[in-house]
Amino acid sequence: MSVKRQCMLTAVVLCFLAGLAWADRDPQIGFLFPAGAQRGTTTHIIVGGQYLNTPKRVEVSGRGVQARVVKYIRPLRNLNREQRYMFLKDLSIATEKRLKEADLAPDVVKKVQQVLLGRWTRFLKTEIKTEGIRPAEHYLLMDLGEQSLRELIHTRETLFFPAQKKQRNKQLKESVLVEITIAPDAQPGDRDLRLQTIGGLTNPAIFQVGQVPDTRELEPNDDSAALALKPPTGLENLPRLRELLTSKPLDLPVTINGQIMPGDTDRFRFRGTKGQKIVVKVSARGLLPYLADAVPGWFQATVALYDSKGNEIAFADDYRFKPDPVLMYEISQSGIYDLEIRDALYRGREDFVYRVSVGEPPFITRVFPLGGREGMETTASVSGWNLPPAKVALNTASDGPWLRKAAWENGDMVSNRFHYAVDTLPEITESEPNNSRSNAQPIILPMIINGRIVQPGDSDLFRIKGKAGDTIVAEVCARRLDSPLDSLVRLLDASGEVVKWNDDHVHKDEHLHVDRVGMVTHHADSFLMAQFPEDGAYYVQLSDARKHGSDAHAYRLRLSNPLPDFALKVTPSSVYALPGGIVPLTVYALRRDGFDGEIHVSVKKPPGLRADGGRIPAGRNKTRMTITIPRKAPRQAVSIILQGTAEVGGQIITRQAAPADDTMQAFLYRHLVPADDLLVAVRNVKWGLLAVEIASPEPVEIPPGGSAKVLVKTRDNRLRKEAVLVLDKAPRGISLHGTRARPEGIEFVLKADTAALKDGFTGNLIVEIFREYTVKAKNGRPAAKRRNSIGYLPAIPVKVMMQQKHAAK
Repeated sequence: MSVKRQCMLTAVVLCFLAGLAWADRDPQIGFLFPAGAQRGTTTHIIVGGQYLNTPKRVEVSGRGVQARVVKYIRPLRNLNREQRYMFLKDLSIATEKRLKEADLAPDVVKKVQQVLLGRWTRFLKTEIKTEGIRPAEHYLLMDLGEQSLRELIHTRETLFFPAQKKQRNKQLKESVLVEITIAPDAQPGDRDLRLQTIGGLTNPAIFQVGQVPDTRELEPNDDSAALALKPPTGLENLPRLRELLTSKPLDLPVTINGQIMPGDTDRFRFRGTKGQKIVVKVSARGLLPYLADAVPGWFQATVALYDSKGNEIAFADDYRFKPDPVLMYEISQSGIYDLEIRDALYRGREDFVYRVSVGEPPFITRVFPLGGREGMETTASVSGWNLPPAKVALNTASDGPWLRKAAWENGDMVSNRFHYAVDTLPEITESEPNNSRSNAQPIILPMIINGRIVQPGDSDLFRIKGKAGDTIVAEVCARRLDSPLDSLVRLLDASGEVVKWNDDHVHKDEHLHVDRVGMVTHHADSFLMAQFPEDGAYYVQLSDARKHGSDAHAYRLRLSNPLPDFALKVTPSSVYALPGGIVPLTVYALRRDGFDGEIHVSVKKPPGLRADGGRIPAGRNKTRMTITIPRKAPRQAVSIILQGTAEVGGQIITRQAAPADDTMQAFLYRHLVPADDLLVAVRNVKWGLLAVEIASPEPVEIPPGGSAKVLVKTRDNRLRKEAVLVLDKAPRGISLHGTRARPEGIEFVLKADTAALKDGFTGNLIVEIFREYTVKAKNGRPAAKRRNSIGYLPAIPVKVMMQQKHAAK
């Protein structure tokens, strides 16, 4: 081998060691604080998580939001004696400066200092040497000299929060300071924010673009806040001092950003005017659908409203079926009101982040219909608080997804967004009365019916003609479209006897919830598929399982013969690789109405990416595949779009894969949480990976209890000699053995265990490549072998033949 060739291979290995030593330490965002800001502003936020050192850039979805990394902040552990002294000294100096600026007398300044520093006053009189000591790092300490007196007290309360109450968590220990600039015309709503570090691209975290001024909580602000900030004895009548110590009542509208720590309760005062119809909207679970370590699953916020006498006048701990509360209240008397927020069980830590919007925004509580037919002009009637009955045009263009969002807009003010669906079948609106078989509404299949259960205990009946042996499908879309309806659907024969019924339709793959929405934990929508036992009239009855009803209890009911179809989801939503690198993805098929055909998955855009193993076998609901990044791929993050193609009913249909992340809720249940984009980021290194490919494109056939050889072609001599191949998340019963170098590349053996694979296996295997090397003995320690991950092989299609088929051969 030439010297030039050897240098190139050495450079490749060094790239691996520098960047991929993080193989099991992918950077993760645990929370953002604050998790939003008003459009037209520039603000600093903290990105908390783990493995966030060496941050390079920030990626924010959508238009109108720019972000940059300011500083990586080391984890703040317990302050040692010297660090505590340095911080308190700086705090004392800043506090004294703020008090003197208020023209307070020196003796007053001294007395206030003693009260604010408390037991630390004596500690500061001790002379402690701090030469060579690294100061504590925390984002609150970066502008200590510029903070107001209330902000200084907040800094003290935050850093000296009782250690025995803190819940140490490695998922939240690191932080990055990020500057965000939001354009005045940026679209309000949720954005995905990711960090790119030298170790990878993080999961997306939600950052909200708001419409009203923002503020941040200042501790202490719980029930004891008035006592904690009470002026020292003898100084109660100094108005300037009281003004410095007291947080002013907030003027509406405002969005409050805060964090709930263990046992914490936050209170805020605002001015209310008689007749105001205020809306208190909390974003908590909506910001962090599932906490970083799945404990306890999510932050369950509660809000309460108190009048000037301390009486609780309103309370909310959710909004319909959603954990984030919304409180709507009409102010009966002008004055000062207190708003309280806490966790329902008084839990808390850094990722119990919230945004509370308080004001008189338009808030939609009722929408009808909940969707429209593709390509047809459709408007929805909306109503709620602080908006008159209005119409909202729905986008039903054919190039969009099934689930979409809309809002009511009035000038610069935009209401809360609502979900709606776009389908291809004809549609009608239910016609009352239709609550019995005698007045059931006749329906010609196929049809989507837009209706409402308007009264408690009401039910809607629809009459259809059935032919013996034909199959009928009744599918309800309500909960998935934010309707409070908990549907129950029954198929009745002509005499009123129940042929089949369904309450909740749950689509799960073991403990993974697989559905189109990804955020629903109570799958309250019904689905029914049944055969008609004989010719005649049949009735589909739809009601609320809890016998509730209102104008908001809307639904879309699909009545049709089976319409085989599918949707796709792909995880993870963040991909990071070296130029020429290979990365695995998991694609889930959400099959509908009995469709069990084969689905072929490919890269729609950008061009140049190669997909391997993009085949979901017939009857299977997922596959693991790989994509290969071009060696000359751009170094900025790029959005990838995957699509699936299948033959359904003699026609070829194509469906775009929706990006998502497989996230755990409370130890066991998992959800496919939707993301805005599937992003791939390529490391900015000079040397990429050499080409690696499977010698044969045909599936590897393994007889039960037998084995098969696989050849991987590569020109990398070091890879041939030092690579260790390991199956990644392989099905039980398949194992890899006998890796050895060949002139063309690497050869290994796949074995199938008959006992573990009784029904065979058809799918892809993903193989991870490790470089194994020996660390020389040093300081009396023996030599040891170590491994570094250097990437993946292309997906390997495998077929384990069933016993009887193998015997037949």
